[in-house]
Amino acid sequence: MRSFPAAVAGLLLLFISSVAVPGIGAILIPSAKAQTTPVAQPANPESLTARARVLAAEARKKLDLLTARAGANNVEDIQLAEVKAEADDLVAQISSFLSETKQRQDQIQARLKELGEPPKDGQPAEAAVVTEERNRLTAERTEITAISSEMGQLASTARGLSDKITEQRRRLFSATILKHTDLSPAVFSDAASAFLSEIKAFGDTMASWLSFAWKFKKLSLLGAVILSMGAALLFLAGGYRLFGKMVTRDLAMENPPYITRLSFAFWSLIIQTMSLSAFLLSTFFFLASFNVLRPDIAPIVASFLGTIWVVFFVARLAGLIFSPAHPHWRLIRLSNRGARRLYRLTMLMAVINSLDYWLSEISEALNSPVALTITRSVVATVLIGVILILMSFMKPVLAEDKDPHAQGRPWPRGFPLLLRLAGGVLILAVLSGYVGLARFVAMQIVLTGAIVVTMYIGVLSGRAVGKQGAFTKTAVGRYLAGRYRLSEIALDQIGLGAGLGIYAVALLFGLPLILLTWGFQIQDIQAGAVRLFTQISIGSMSISLIGILVGILLFVAGYFVTRFVQSWIDRNVMARGHVDTGVRNSVKTGIGYIGVAVAVIIGVSAAGIDLSSLALVASALSVGIGFGLQNIVSNFVSGLILLVERPFKVGDHVVTGTTEGIVKRISVRATEIETFRKQTIIVPNSDLINASVGNWTHKNRMQRSEIPVGVSYGSDARKVMAILLDIAMTTPNVLHNPEPHVDFIGFGGSSLDFELRFHLADISEGIATRAAVRVEILRRFEEEGIEIPYPHQDVNITGTVFTVPAREKARAPVENATNTAEGEMNA
Repeated sequence: MRSFPAAVAGLLLLFISSVAVPGIGAILIPSAKAQTTPVAQPANPESLTARARVLAAEARKKLDLLTARAGANNVEDIQLAEVKAEADDLVAQISSFLSETKQRQDQIQARLKELGEPPKDGQPAEAAVVTEERNRLTAERTEITAISSEMGQLASTARGLSDKITEQRRRLFSATILKHTDLSPAVFSDAASAFLSEIKAFGDTMASWLSFAWKFKKLSLLGAVILSMGAALLFLAGGYRLFGKMVTRDLAMENPPYITRLSFAFWSLIIQTMSLSAFLLSTFFFLASFNVLRPDIAPIVASFLGTIWVVFFVARLAGLIFSPAHPHWRLIRLSNRGARRLYRLTMLMAVINSLDYWLSEISEALNSPVALTITRSVVATVLIGVILILMSFMKPVLAEDKDPHAQGRPWPRGFPLLLRLAGGVLILAVLSGYVGLARFVAMQIVLTGAIVVTMYIGVLSGRAVGKQGAFTKTAVGRYLAGRYRLSEIALDQIGLGAGLGIYAVALLFGLPLILLTWGFQIQDIQAGAVRLFTQISIGSMSISLIGILVGILLFVAGYFVTRFVQSWIDRNVMARGHVDTGVRNSVKTGIGYIGVAVAVIIGVSAAGIDLSSLALVASALSVGIGFGLQNIVSNFVSGLILLVERPFKVGDHVVTGTTEGIVKRISVRATEIETFRKQTIIVPNSDLINASVGNWTHKNRMQRSEIPVGVSYGSDARKVMAILLDIAMTTPNVLHNPEPHVDFIGFGGSSLDFELRFHLADISEGIATRAAVRVEILRRFEEEGIEIPYPHQDVNITGTVFTVPAREKARAPVENATNTAEGEMNA
């Protein structure tokens, strides 16, 4: 197991990068840069085989060097991690070259197939140039096959070395953790005598270093200090200026919402810790870059900066959770007394654990006796165990309806037993002689516990923000609503995305740190991150998260470019050319289909998905698609035919079946028709292709209108025809070419029947124009005394004559007239 300072240094690095990137270990460990130099490539390779020979020679030298480094005496875990990373890089480099040779072999095989077999005996001889090319390609293929076999063996050896190092690291970790130490009185006696010597040696070492730095490297020391102070101003003050509202709480709020408390705790902890981490890392970087640190001083300074970070992180986290001075901002319901005690005990554990590892690093740097380190770890671990047991007897929990100043209640059932069990295990492990295991467990209780609690707060905060309607009530939600006039639904969607983003931040913050505290090295996290983001194997296909992200971004970019091109062509080309609306819509739709299809192809290719594999899958599913999606495919193809042939377009007046209206939209699946009652009818495209469709505006918008007119018998037919023709000629919107005309179409039962026929330039003006013509006909007929009859019939009643009383004789004319009217109406 690696010492605590290196782990803390890794924590600082990961705070800056979130996810470790290749080569970042060189910032903290300058010597690692020279050790991780990649295999050299020739500047101007003459051929593939020449490059292969150079790479094979370099790979063999590299493997010998890595094997020697892995088998060295007293090799440490961080050194083994570096060797493993270099071995994996070598495997990746060889694999990439083998892929290149495979492509060349395929090219040679394809060319040999084109050239064909050499002529047999008795056949005509082939051209000399063909024979020469076949021989050259065959020799090259043989050479490439041989070198590929050798390179494959080197890759296999490198993989074996990587696996061996993994097993070696596992054994080293187990041996360090489970190492048994005899705790005899002599050990403590030696530690007591060595403690005073170490204090004196530490003082002399620091004094000599400061004296040397001030005397010989004064400018470098001052430059490093000034730059460190500048970094402090940049990261700390700048961080507060940029994120001041997120790391400052309003103490005037008497009862802040729980989501506000959670968000403040999570973001203030992350931002302040990131700022401090950047400052501490830059401080060490400047001191190392200016050659101010001596080899024996560098680990002491690094571990000291790590101690500052751990104490600050735990103190800030405990202060946010327990909030001893501000009960209304407390995340858990505790009494004031319980919150203060828990805060102090948590801080005490962090200080004890950090000092233990920092003093252990000092002992290692000064070559102090091992007994001193063992004794110090025993004392620190026992103290942490005692603190955990003391916590189990506390009564900090506060009832929901009680004041924070009231007396608290015991922990929930089961929690005190967990604390006592943890403390007892630490003390028992120390007394049993497993000091390394006790130190490891104590560190996990403090560091891993703090990181897990931070992640849990982040998860709770993300869940609270993503809850329906919660984001609208936050300060950011209110700002977005006021600034951009977003609806509640849009804010709710933004809140859902913000919640997922907080989940991602919590995971990226916590998981690498937990891995480092559990013994993983930065190189391990780098390799894991590279494999996760660049190499995910699904069967024989290899994809990467970065490639998928790039593919999505390219697709989105292609989509917006398509929309821009559609808008630009429609606005600047077709609109200026006065192109028909239907043509413009068809062109826009076609450009949209082509652009989206191209964007999909580019995005899929950038994501690393082999299109040939998709073609195979598509061919395998073609039968199922043909049966299961035949209607959808039929509508899609029909939509394309409608856009190409254009039997109707957007804005046309069509009639299909029982549907009549204006075409509003033509999509790949269906066409939208709006009736004159403003009802939208969705008609599948296949129905429009296979059925008869009437289009009033296919070629033009001209329409012929007919108005039937009946006049009473006895009217002058020629006069009626002249009046109707004059009305048509003088009515606006009626075309004179073709000329209107009137037809005498028949003798009706009660009228002479005529029909006025005229043409309109625009079908949309038909109803208004016909109404105007009818009104004018009524007016002119009334002036000319021409009667428009209605069907009527005279009814004569015959039969017995009755005597009518005198008083009813007066009503007889009225009744007779009424009966006559009713008879006519019934007739």
